[in-house]
Amino acid sequence: MLPNIALDQLLLLDIETTPAAPTMELLPDNMQQLWRDKIAKTAPVSGNEETAYADRAGIYAEFGKIVCISVGFFSVENNRYTLRLKSFYDDDESVVLTRFLELINKFYAKHPRFQFAGHNIKEFDIPFICRRSVIHQLSLPQPLQLHGFKPWEMPMLDTLQLWRFGDFKHYISLKLLTAVMGINTPKDDIDGSMVAKVYWEQKDLVRIAAYCQKDVLAVAQLLLKFKRLPALKEEDIVFVK
Repeated sequence: MLPNIALDQLLLLDIETTPAAPTMELLPDNMQQLWRDKIAKTAPVSGNEETAYADRAGIYAEFGKIVCISVGFFSVENNRYTLRLKSFYDDDESVVLTRFLELINKFYAKHPRFQFAGHNIKEFDIPFICRRSVIHQLSLPQPLQLHGFKPWEMPMLDTLQLWRFGDFKHYISLKLLTAVMGINTPKDDIDGSMVAKVYWEQKDLVRIAAYCQKDVLAVAQLLLKFKRLPALKEEDIVFVK
């Protein structure tokens, strides 16, 4: 599988998002009403806008924000793949995005035919990054100028799309996919449903970044498995500060 994919031409990524405010009541009045309109159309039976905001606002770019972006890069050393991991996190979303977009420009200059890689990045991570960047009036790098691409030309390697094998009704979580592929990915701390609480109540961005990096590592191990290559060992993984 993936015979024509060069792993060192991939930029692996994962994002963590939260609601833009700790509670719905702290949104501007117009945004509170717009949230009510949104949730009435997307989840009309939920019945509680405040609870829905806490649970779901972070998945919408119009009502959420990015608090962390983690990336990974493959390289080859001593005939083995190694992986470098780096995270961008800050309370100021524009700082996170600016640093990440600068990285894309540098990576694009070095690897002009690179692809983004991740799980469900085509339907979530990449669109979320682009929308929030536009809201902050940040210039999108060339690889994120996606409006002119045909669907099959998108520079993205999405493990969710790969696993669908053309069945576009099928959804599988990264956790389940790594489990069925026999990849050990310990989640010994938080999961995605806890990110908003850890951020707004504990202000622990370092903890969130550590969780985010685990998902990037999981995607890396999955891609190696798809290519029938040896898994990364602990000594093959480098964390870049």
